[in-house]
Amino acid sequence: MNDFSLQPSESIIFALRALYDRYGYSRYKMNKFEEYDLYAKNKDFLISDGVITFTDTNGRLMALKPDVTLSIVKNTRDVPGTVQKLYYNENVYRVSKGTRSFKEIMQVGLEAIGDVDAYCVYEVIKLAAESLLCTGRNCVLEVSHLGLLSDVFGYAGIPAGDKNRVLRCLGEKNTHELADICRELKLSDENTALIKRLASVYGSPDEVMPDITAMLSGIVCEKTLSGFVKIISALNRRDAQNMIRIDFSVVDDMRYYNGFVFKGFAEGIPSGVLSGGQYDTMMRKMNRASGAIGFAVYLDLIEQYGQSASEYDVDCLMLYDENADIEFIEAQAKKLTENGESVLLQKNVPPSVKYRRLITIAGGEVKTVENDA
Repeated sequence: MNDFSLQPSESIIFALRALYDRYGYSRYKMNKFEEYDLYAKNKDFLISDGVITFTDTNGRLMALKPDVTLSIVKNTRDVPGTVQKLYYNENVYRVSKGTRSFKEIMQVGLEAIGDVDAYCVYEVIKLAAESLLCTGRNCVLEVSHLGLLSDVFGYAGIPAGDKNRVLRCLGEKNTHELADICRELKLSDENTALIKRLASVYGSPDEVMPDITAMLSGIVCEKTLSGFVKIISALNRRDAQNMIRIDFSVVDDMRYYNGFVFKGFAEGIPSGVLSGGQYDTMMRKMNRASGAIGFAVYLDLIEQYGQSASEYDVDCLMLYDENADIEFIEAQAKKLTENGESVLLQKNVPPSVKYRRLITIAGGEVKTVENDA
């Protein structure tokens, strides 16, 4: 392990916290554990079904928190007419699916709870896109809308008990099984074709939004469709517009989620590093009147697959002669730091440190060499 640089997840944490601070989100701090009953009642909402439990001194069954969102919902209150904007930087505790061993994972996320309107939804999705940029990789943010899908299911006549089967096939883009389910449910050829088309939708807003509006107009709630178009259009005008992809295979459990859902992917990492959406349905399940939207960044995946090849541990590695003047060394380093660059001062090149430029100070002279490696 390199002792001279931050781990990838650590540098990303600092960048994410700075991003959320700039938009006025307050940091939320919480205990390491909650009563197990909170998670037992909402297991389908959790990424991992393995919850680490223990019995406290009062005989209550407790759990090391496997998730932060549920705890935030439990420990905040409805404040009519306002939005509570929170972010967290917390450890969560899960059972690894592969080894069944305990894992402690650092997770960063953001939640907006309260009178969530169109701007609030737009802001959270925009911050999700900007969070992906903090990974230093090429990224895409895939966006869907469960409200539109629910309307399509109702229009097509899909029974409530079969919606999750259809959602699973949409999530897998499994058009063959979708066709089989539609035949089993005796859906019309027109409605079967509509659902299969939704499964194959993928592209930038400019590429697919005209077809989506034409496909869904007169079928779904016009207010829901116009709200979807409005927010996607606003996102498409942002600096992160090239990251946005419309993809109706991005789905989640309708017992918890409604409205926008989204997932973020980073180059070189085989599964999503960010996931989020509107979860008003879960709020109602927990007897809350507020709306809610949020996302989490999975730093364990970023850590597992390391930094992208283009990243460096430090901008400048400065080597100095031990006889060099201290004030002269400090002045050279200050020029770099005031210019926004990072600098590591050493007498010799440390092993495994990646740097953009090598600067040497010897005999009062400064020499710079770009690192082409």
